[in-house]
Amino acid sequence: MNNPEVVMVGLGYIGLPTAALIAQNKTYVHGVDVNPKVVETINEGKIHIIEPELDKAVANAVERGYLRADVKPVEAGAYLIVVPTPFKGKNEPDISFVEAATKAVLPLLKEGDLYIIESTSPIGTTEKMMQLIFSERPELEGKLYIAYCPERVLPGNVMYELVHNDRVIGGVDDKSTEKAVAFYSQFIKGELHKTNARTAEMCKLVENSSRDVQIAFANELSLICDKADINVWELINLANKHPRVNILQPGCGVGGHCIAVDPYFIVADYPMESQIIGKAREINNYKSFWCAEKVQTAKLEFELKHGRKPNIALMGLAFKPNIDDLRESPAKYIAQKVLQNANNEEYYIVEPNITEHKVFKLIGYKEAVEKADIIVFLVAHNEFKELKIAEDKMVLDFCGIKK
Repeated sequence: MNNPEVVMVGLGYIGLPTAALIAQNKTYVHGVDVNPKVVETINEGKIHIIEPELDKAVANAVERGYLRADVKPVEAGAYLIVVPTPFKGKNEPDISFVEAATKAVLPLLKEGDLYIIESTSPIGTTEKMMQLIFSERPELEGKLYIAYCPERVLPGNVMYELVHNDRVIGGVDDKSTEKAVAFYSQFIKGELHKTNARTAEMCKLVENSSRDVQIAFANELSLICDKADINVWELINLANKHPRVNILQPGCGVGGHCIAVDPYFIVADYPMESQIIGKAREINNYKSFWCAEKVQTAKLEFELKHGRKPNIALMGLAFKPNIDDLRESPAKYIAQKVLQNANNEEYYIVEPNITEHKVFKLIGYKEAVEKADIIVFLVAHNEFKELKIAEDKMVLDFCGIKK
């Protein structure tokens, strides 16, 4: 492989597809990951995550010599930081991975290089990393291009959306913004919107907080309608006939690595100001707890009526329909909560998009529905919508399968 033009630090759900996309454009990419197994897998032209079309893109890029992976970065012209930003303490964002990635590339930086953070980050992170860089390498002050550019892709459609979605790009100064825009314009067909780093950081958080608030409204309606004996699915369908109303669909909570996480980045820094955003998080978390309690109630009702323990099917573990991603999944939380309170009932755990799980013993969805007395729909996978369910079964539909 020739000298790399781009170093990609982090080869996960966003880093690897981005590295493959850039490599597809005949740009030499050096991918970095702390996990040696991930590095080995990629260098074999294989992938460690499930994403349509990604396997072909990686295989092609590795075979043609445009992509290779390692546990350490090397010198390049552009450095992209695409590592996780988890929580510490009470839902406080932890930027230590971003900091560690920055420190790893620090010795390699030279005049004219481009440094970009893509990781979802609290407001001011890009400026903090700039200060870190210049405190260690003061001779580079004013001679680097530093910017923030968050991803906004949908799992299951990442390879298309990376190319075609608009992006928001914010530099620490105008020159950095222009340099970052010129870089992304080589690979992206969507419009590139220029701003500053702080606004770009906030934009990412606001996009997902907006979705979280809207879902919370739908979930709150579902709680109210349950008490009022109203079909929430019918209600929302009717309300949405209004030309200026567009209520989302309720579910069993909110999951994934973005919508269930990003609002906390705002709430942690601005707790007094983010009343609606904070409350939406509470509502969506509570909905998962409420669903688990509903399963407990159904179980007791069945025992009283039939004089025996029920067989219970828990349908779906992913954080949204038709994917294999279980990160921050409310369905997984509900399954764990229900199983913690198990008392000799038979449980059938279903997730058609994965073949095995470390904790749950999985079973086919048709078999589970046939054997179960109580069927609990947690995720609206396409497979579940075609199922014929006998009338004597008790159904708890938390995701609108039978709406």
